[in-house]
Amino acid sequence: MDLGIAGRVCVITGGSRGIGLETARLLRAEDAKVLLVALDAEVLADAAESLDGGDESIATLPLDITEPDAGEQMLGAALAEFGGIDVLVNNAGAVRHRDLFAVPDADWRAQYELNVMAPLRAMKAIAPAMAERGWGRIVNVCSTAAKRPSQLMPDYSVAKAAELSLSRLFADHFVKEGVLVNAVCPGAALTEMWTEPGGLLDQAIERTGAADREAALADTSATRPNGRLATAAEIAAAIVFLCSERASYVGGAAWSVDAGAVQVII
Repeated sequence: MDLGIAGRVCVITGGSRGIGLETARLLRAEDAKVLLVALDAEVLADAAESLDGGDESIATLPLDITEPDAGEQMLGAALAEFGGIDVLVNNAGAVRHRDLFAVPDADWRAQYELNVMAPLRAMKAIAPAMAERGWGRIVNVCSTAAKRPSQLMPDYSVAKAAELSLSRLFADHFVKEGVLVNAVCPGAALTEMWTEPGGLLDQAIERTGAADREAALADTSATRPNGRLATAAEIAAAIVFLCSERASYVGGAAWSVDAGAVQVII
């Protein structure tokens, strides 16, 4: 299927690895142009090199997206590199398993900055520019924890629920101007967030006493309806569809991509 986004300019936060990088890979397969945004310049350079495309179709922007002017910086970079912006994927995120009463105030605030204020600033800067062009797609990568809060991730769950509300507000505001805003709510996906040292697999070992990472992964997988975690590509496929011309009548949605793990109908 031709998704109708060849030549479109796509900005992806958290674009140097995991779901963000896989989203960029699928967008490049549709001949879209991508601006990868993440903290580490060296990791970003490696990510860009791993994508299929020349210098004219891929750009990077090392940036702390919680900076107050991060939205303006992303818009400025897209304009400088590609002359415009058509798609924004707010994907950056981080999570740590902890008990509700073990989360300090600073971490509640940090999750809110990363998952609410950063997407808010990005959309405030970029959505009006899309509206001026009469076409735009924004996808906010939330979590199933936004729909059913997780006792293992209290601060993350609350921030992601707020991000869903934020997505809906922007969707309603911009739909008549040709800018469609949607959210994707992934379940657990086997990305660096799980597999890196100190990541969620190691945290699961510490929490449950599992013998090793393989056992921790098996235990987690057994709780999923289909017996496994998602791949980054499976989540990215849903994101890319919502970025496309084919999603021309989807607005204000919050799509669960979790194999049915969260049993809700909204």
